[in-house]
Amino acid sequence: MSFRQKIACVVLALVMGASLGANWLAPDGYARQYREVTDAAPSRTHWLGTDELGRDRFARVLYGTRISLLLAPAAALLSTLAAAVIGGLAGYLGGAWARLAMAVTDLFLSLPWLFLLITARALMPLNVSPLTSVAVTFLLLGTLGWTAAARVLCASAAALRKSDFVRQARAAGTSGTRLFWVHVAPNLKPVLYAQFWLSIPVFILSEANLGILGLGIAEPMPSWGSLLKELEGLVSVGEQPWKFVSLILLIVVVTSFQLLLSGQEEIAA
Repeated sequence: MSFRQKIACVVLALVMGASLGANWLAPDGYARQYREVTDAAPSRTHWLGTDELGRDRFARVLYGTRISLLLAPAAALLSTLAAAVIGGLAGYLGGAWARLAMAVTDLFLSLPWLFLLITARALMPLNVSPLTSVAVTFLLLGTLGWTAAARVLCASAAALRKSDFVRQARAAGTSGTRLFWVHVAPNLKPVLYAQFWLSIPVFILSEANLGILGLGIAEPMPSWGSLLKELEGLVSVGEQPWKFVSLILLIVVVTSFQLLLSGQEEIAA
């Protein structure tokens, strides 16, 4: 592991640790309102000030970070599993199955899936509960973000199907189902891991985009998207610089993931 990767791991561990410890670092929670100090500057009581409703911004950053860092991997796992089933089986079966699966995949790839997310989320009622909005948002991310990974897995499975050790296993009488699960699927694990880690920062940014548009996780539950929405009315960075903490944190986390992934690509090369 390179020095950059180590730094990225430390940063991600610190951010994740702080978000998981939100109940202790900000025991009053993200929804409590301090009506006497609305839209206040940072102080000893409120380290990042309060928002326009008097809610502690430091608490909301912690809880919003936890939501993004826990549910983006869940969405990535769902999309990776869908890609494995659709792309992996299509590449292994080949023929008409592969052509049909790749035609569906190409159709999804030709559509701007971020706009599909916006459309699907906009069709939901505005008074949906926060927990329901969390589940629906990341379920949509997981079910619509599998296409690129499916093409990679299809090509990998097709190459494995034509490999010598698979042909030898088939010649030895190994059945098709056992051949896939014993010989093909285990060799797809490195590709699955790579697609999983690649998806996490993509889904974090996608949720942030939805939140900025007001179509992400419902209030009062915070997320990086809803926190970034506070920056809309700012004229300059120096006006209220503490409001940029969520943006800086988002950039740091996504950059850390990219450093980890770039390091893995260098090792693979």
